[in-house]
Amino acid sequence: MPQSLDPGRLTDPALRPVAEKVLARRRLEAEDARALYASNDLLGLGRLAAFANDRLNGDRVFFSANQHLNPTNVCVLRKTCVFCSFARMPKEEGAYTRTLEEVYAEAEQARNSPTSEFHIVGGLHPKLRLSYYTEMLRGLKQRFPHIHIKALTAVEIAHLARIEKTSPREVLLALQEAGLTSLPGGGAEVFSTAVRATIAERKLTGEEWIAVHREAHQLGIPTNCTMLYGHVETADDRIEHLTMLRSLQDETGGFLTYIPLAYHPDHNELGEELGRVGSATTAYEDLKNIAVGRLFLDNIAHVKTHWPMVTPFLSQVALSFGCDDVEGTVVYERVYHEAGAQTQMHMHYADLVELIRAAGKRPVERNSLYQPVRESFDPAEAELVPA
Repeated sequence: MPQSLDPGRLTDPALRPVAEKVLARRRLEAEDARALYASNDLLGLGRLAAFANDRLNGDRVFFSANQHLNPTNVCVLRKTCVFCSFARMPKEEGAYTRTLEEVYAEAEQARNSPTSEFHIVGGLHPKLRLSYYTEMLRGLKQRFPHIHIKALTAVEIAHLARIEKTSPREVLLALQEAGLTSLPGGGAEVFSTAVRATIAERKLTGEEWIAVHREAHQLGIPTNCTMLYGHVETADDRIEHLTMLRSLQDETGGFLTYIPLAYHPDHNELGEELGRVGSATTAYEDLKNIAVGRLFLDNIAHVKTHWPMVTPFLSQVALSFGCDDVEGTVVYERVYHEAGAQTQMHMHYADLVELIRAAGKRPVERNSLYQPVRESFDPAEAELVPA
């Protein structure tokens, strides 16, 4: 981590006034973010972001021993979220809906393992009621009382509120009572009205997504936040999105981490329309979005790289570009692999520790709330290498 920063040594002169602001702890504005996105000095941008992250997190890099659970891929927005490869119509090939016992059976992989978080997201099923989810959370907490539950995106919360003819707040209260710890940040995509009209016409608006997270924060439920990049959005669309996230964080302080998500084009309508196959983003774009997020979101403590989307190798590089979290063990990742991700479905606990150490950083296992769980890792310890 850099302990000092000399703006005059940056190759791109346009980055120097931004660097002066970073040194002075002055907030970046939209024109600064434009300069960051426009710059071709990726290494200089990385140095700036690494400096900012060093002041917040030092050489610590967080990870979680988590397990992803996806109860259903049936989704009423199947035809309008054209970037999604996970969703299915109720009778479409590949559609599934787990019974509660099936969810519990899959969750059993967490037993006798270091798992400390269940990450639960799925489709907007037209018939699953709120009781399905509250019973699921209660059952998981009964079976695994020590494991935090991060569950349901803002879009899922709003969908359940419509089905139950109630408010998102009441849905959140019911889930909180059932054992909910925090919310994931999915469903945000890009808040721009024009972009959403193109890629997710019937999804929550940006303002509605923000409203659900505001309600969660007011109830004491912390959340993550995301941005999906690399499709049809512009730099200005990204900056508007980041500004809205930063403004809510100023108001509530409820965001735990920011996760830039790389769009994958395989097996979805948008990818076919754009004529893209394989990864839609380059490593250059992935690292730039990590760095810009770290610099612009000065009030969000953590920035996460999602290794199932951009590969473990690139996530390791991102640790020198302002990132301080590498996701977790995952166990079985479905959403992005349906969209063509070629990474492994899970990562062993010991491999995550080594990935972080090999980048010259200090691994810290955390729980859903970014509270340290473990900071000392002895390779000789059996639990470091779970079966």
